[in-house]
Amino acid sequence: MVLLFAGLGLTLVPAAASAHPLGNFTVNHHHAITVHPDRVDLVSVIDLAEIPTLQERPAAQPAYASRECDAVRRGVELRVDGGAVALTARSAAVESPAGEAGLTTTRLTCSFTAPADLDRTAVLDVRDAYRGDRVGWHEMTAVGDGTALVDPPVPASSTSDTLRAYPDDLLSDPLDVRSVSLRVEPGTSTASGAVAGPGGTSLLGTATRAFTDIVGEQDLTPLVGMLAVLLALLLGASHAALPGHGKTVIAAYLAGREGTARDAVAVGATVTLTHTLGVLVIGLLISATSTLAGESLLRVLGILSGLLVATIGTVLLRSALRTGHPALVVQGHGHGHGHGHGHGHGHGHGRRVGRSGLVGMGIAGGLVPSPSALVVLLGAVALGRTWFGVLLVIAYGIGMAATLVAVGLLLVRLRDRLAAVERLRDRFTALPALTAALVLLVGLGLTLRAALG
Repeated sequence: MVLLFAGLGLTLVPAAASAHPLGNFTVNHHHAITVHPDRVDLVSVIDLAEIPTLQERPAAQPAYASRECDAVRRGVELRVDGGAVALTARSAAVESPAGEAGLTTTRLTCSFTAPADLDRTAVLDVRDAYRGDRVGWHEMTAVGDGTALVDPPVPASSTSDTLRAYPDDLLSDPLDVRSVSLRVEPGTSTASGAVAGPGGTSLLGTATRAFTDIVGEQDLTPLVGMLAVLLALLLGASHAALPGHGKTVIAAYLAGREGTARDAVAVGATVTLTHTLGVLVIGLLISATSTLAGESLLRVLGILSGLLVATIGTVLLRSALRTGHPALVVQGHGHGHGHGHGHGHGHGHGRRVGRSGLVGMGIAGGLVPSPSALVVLLGAVALGRTWFGVLLVIAYGIGMAATLVAVGLLLVRLRDRLAAVERLRDRFTALPALTAALVLLVGLGLTLRAALG
């Protein structure tokens, strides 16, 4: 039913083009360099996504454009043949394009110029250090006007239409050009570099934009509200199924190591609670301060989640190698037939994962909040619909838990029905160690991925 109604909703709600497919936390840079015989002109465009805009609130600061363009000028280094050349500001302008979930974005345009003797062979170096700690798209272009650029390493035209449309084929490996070295000669320059156009849009991306756009609707009718809740459930379920989160692997472990239906439900409930509380707490922190980089906080949470999974895997592997049974037991009864210490139940299957292990797995699965859910909450708060934002975040978490619980219940059912698998597990004593090693590897992979951003 959720899939049916959500599919109908996608045909009824027009989805606007996503302004920031790289994420709602990003600060994106574009620097257009024009080389003249007597000067260098530079036009810098800085595109702040919804959450940095919400934190800085540039619309409420009359002098924001001039002050921030001055910061851009100080962050851009220009050198000719190794000697520093000072940039001078010519103009500063700021716009507030509409973003997702009723929030706005920020588009800052700064124009600079610098005198330079370039009617001869020279080397021009440009380096961008402005907000170097923020995640985002970094792009540079270069053209010659009355001069020739010899084999320039950057294109003459913007790949992203000056930060207006990011090509899908580069989203997995976004541009990160923060410096360029140009060889200048007298003559006429030729364009270089092919410009990639924007690609198509995935169904999941369309659903996500429809979901966030609903929150920004001026008229929130019961039908629209119900559709938003259904989309939240669908997107939460899809988010949990995406690779890289480790949730499905954890569910498979629970099902394969004497996990029960109650265990799967317990993990799902913990995922929902952790994810919902995480979104609410991070949303409060982001709203309260402009100095906190949201993507940095998500990276820290990602590292903690991966370390938690790796720790669980380490404990399980250590126990499996030592005794042949997984650790994190609940108690010694409930599985034994006359064995008062729970060391078996006649089949050598091992013991159940304990309550602390289940809670740890659930926390690991829900610790990193979805940026989409966070944007929806912040958008609802900005529009005075905090209750609606909280409701959608809860629905999103329930959707995540549903996927995890469904996988766990399915595997429990299959395990109980396949006697051959039971006999194979009885004979293959290395299975607990292999399963624990898999959990450990997943945890290390998640930690490394989060640490590398």
